[in-house]
Amino acid sequence: MGEPYTPGFGQPFNAGEGQDVAKKNGNRMIVSQTKKIVAVRLSLFAAFLAFTFLIPSSIQAQDWVQTGSNLPVQKIRVAAADLKAASGDPQTGPMKSVFDQTLYNDLRYAGIFDVVSKSMIPNATPGSPSEINLANWAAQPSNAAYVAFGALAVSGGRVTVQAYLYDTHQQQSAQVLGKQYADNATVENTRQIAHRFADEIIERLGGTPGIAETKIYYVSEKSGSKEIWVMDYDGMNARQLTHLGTVSLSPRVSPDNSRIAFSSLGRNGWSIRMYSLDLGRLVAFPAWGGTTLSPAWSSDGTKLAFSSARSGDPDIYVCDASGNNAHRITAFRGPDVSPTWNPKSNAQIAWVSGRTKLPQIYIMDADGANVSQMTDGGYASAPSWSPNGQFLTFAWNRRYGPGAPGGEDIYIMNIATRAWVQLTHDAGMNDAPSWSPDGRHIVFQRENGGRSEIWMMLADGTDQQQLTHGGGNSQPNWSWK
Repeated sequence: MGEPYTPGFGQPFNAGEGQDVAKKNGNRMIVSQTKKIVAVRLSLFAAFLAFTFLIPSSIQAQDWVQTGSNLPVQKIRVAAADLKAASGDPQTGPMKSVFDQTLYNDLRYAGIFDVVSKSMIPNATPGSPSEINLANWAAQPSNAAYVAFGALAVSGGRVTVQAYLYDTHQQQSAQVLGKQYADNATVENTRQIAHRFADEIIERLGGTPGIAETKIYYVSEKSGSKEIWVMDYDGMNARQLTHLGTVSLSPRVSPDNSRIAFSSLGRNGWSIRMYSLDLGRLVAFPAWGGTTLSPAWSSDGTKLAFSSARSGDPDIYVCDASGNNAHRITAFRGPDVSPTWNPKSNAQIAWVSGRTKLPQIYIMDADGANVSQMTDGGYASAPSWSPNGQFLTFAWNRRYGPGAPGGEDIYIMNIATRAWVQLTHDAGMNDAPSWSPDGRHIVFQRENGGRSEIWMMLADGTDQQQLTHGGGNSQPNWSWK
């Protein structure tokens, strides 16, 4: 999508005709009135053009983004009652507060719900189906179509949650979900129980598994060097994974969540390293020589694409999951970096190429054939392919160049039509987007005032949320599940 085109319409207005009329009638007031009428007509015509050409294109763009990313036009109105405290253990209150807040946020961030504000729900904490009055939750001001409720108890160092989801308009068969969860009584386990229940609600009402139990891997400088870290999707529970004391970049988690491939600077330059999440340590992985960067997993976990300068110019290579059988699939003059697979088919790879001097986004078959340029100018980088295979998101400075005032923003592109929509506006330098597994969210880095942080937004650019604080956080990668 480019700038809207406004075609010519009708014949140009001839002001001289109005002046002739004025002279013939001997009344100069006609000239003034004619000019005013013309000005009004031109203003109305300009407004008509704006309505005819600009608004529909914006609506159409919004439509294909929402449809393709499973974002609903009409959100489902859901209420989350605070859990009832069902035990006298001192841990009950703190655990209940953690669950209540976590579940509320998970539903609010899901992108498919209109979550009722806590100030608008009935003053009640129903702990079981016999204690809930559905009519009160369906009535104004809450006006909820569904309500989540239940009870939490702590006993013998264990936390137990009884959780329900009811349809407020179905008195006879209202239960949609009824779940019981139990675990050791820790704050983190209680948060995970709330995440699990939220994901059950999201999948049941939205048709796609939720993201509340997913992780985000990223680069952080909190320890003094750039290391690989992980956090929950909502920014909580952050912890450091690598302790290499050097510069590590571009973490990419495997589809089975067992390993992280990343780039690291060592004594022999840049190479790809492999960290086992199961073992909690680095595991062996081949070093090919030459600057080797930007690993990317295929969605079946059997292959890695990466960039290597082992033959001179940085080119895109593909190897198996163990790092063996590497073969080159690009051989163009200029750097080729940042590959990403089409996760729907694993038959295509998008990447960044500098063959036309400034970096642009390209797509090719997984064997290097059928190359297509996707972006048409500026400085484009960091592509990420949507789970359904329909979209690319990437960073783009469309006004890049000497003296250009443009900034770097996140865009989404429909691959079939090459229509694009800008998602971030006037908010620092935005880079390194990564899709959530549900296709409804994008995580990215934003640098403002010299401080880089991780942010999350819906795939249409709305509901932007900052996840990290303190600066020095970048290059997020969302887990596959």
